[in-house]
Amino acid sequence: MTILAIKETEAFFKVLDESSELLKEALATSYLDAFIESGDNLIDGHVQVEDGRPDETVVQQLRGLYDSVDLNEMNSETVRQGIQLAMLKAMREDDIQGNHQLTPDSIGMVMGYIVIRLVEKQNHLSILDPAVGTANLLTTIMNQLKDATHEQVTAIGIDNDDSLLSVADISTTLQKAAVTLMHQDALGELQIPEADLVVSDLPIGYYPLDEKVTNFKTHAQSGHSFVHHLLLEQAMRYVKPGGYGVFLVPSQLFSTTESKGLLSWLQEAAYLQGLLALPKDLFTAEQSAKSILLLQRHGKDVKQADKVMIGEFPSFKDQAAFSKFIAELVDWELNDLLKR
Repeated sequence: MTILAIKETEAFFKVLDESSELLKEALATSYLDAFIESGDNLIDGHVQVEDGRPDETVVQQLRGLYDSVDLNEMNSETVRQGIQLAMLKAMREDDIQGNHQLTPDSIGMVMGYIVIRLVEKQNHLSILDPAVGTANLLTTIMNQLKDATHEQVTAIGIDNDDSLLSVADISTTLQKAAVTLMHQDALGELQIPEADLVVSDLPIGYYPLDEKVTNFKTHAQSGHSFVHHLLLEQAMRYVKPGGYGVFLVPSQLFSTTESKGLLSWLQEAAYLQGLLALPKDLFTAEQSAKSILLLQRHGKDVKQADKVMIGEFPSFKDQAAFSKFIAELVDWELNDLLKR
């Protein structure tokens, strides 16, 4: 990232942050809700006033901030990273729960790097994220794909949290990203076309509506089912035959007592082509460690890779070791996974 790009991102974040702080105080609301209000103002081109709030003094301050931004001159990554900084502040100030945390840029970039070669022959690419959240991971990958000369990248993002989806709407609108956002339970029946690719940072935990998922092969035999198991199965239903799913999952995904149903479904529906553990130093505790899971839906002319890519990334801080691992990963993609 260039010095100029860093300055542009910091300047955009300052506008987002100062306007959100003004609205937080004026409307007596949370930082996240104030950010959503500010983002809507920025998109609409005027300050929304209701029942005399915010008052005229704050309105003038907000207009001054918004007028300092030229959205047409900002690139997508400047917008995304500025919003990401605001969301990191919201996470701290509002004490937002773990499943709503942002996917770190370092992880998003690695996931995007893996994806690029999988879809490089597709000029028109459709993506699904069934747990889109603020769309930070989705737009990180979309921006990388656009930089890799894909002519058209469209996406569908689904989430049942209206606040996070409001942030996603602001982010994708300001980035001019071709993303359709849907506010619904991703484990319900989805009225969407099959996608070329699925990417997602899956939420971790139990799904409370047992009767709703009895038709899922990954549902628990007793008690609540793991929502990340169910979402893996659901996501791969909506990717085209032969299409890939790239997911951020718990590193202990296949080590729990509930993994038997997951493995049984996997044998019928998709090939496990890769499982790459992320560096341990990214996580505060071993049980919170995550891995990148690469699945490929069964289809014509699709087969299990001769060598499944199982490994662990070296620390991102060790540039030499990291570069070596990436080179091995690229070699595996080109000469094993994609070899026909």
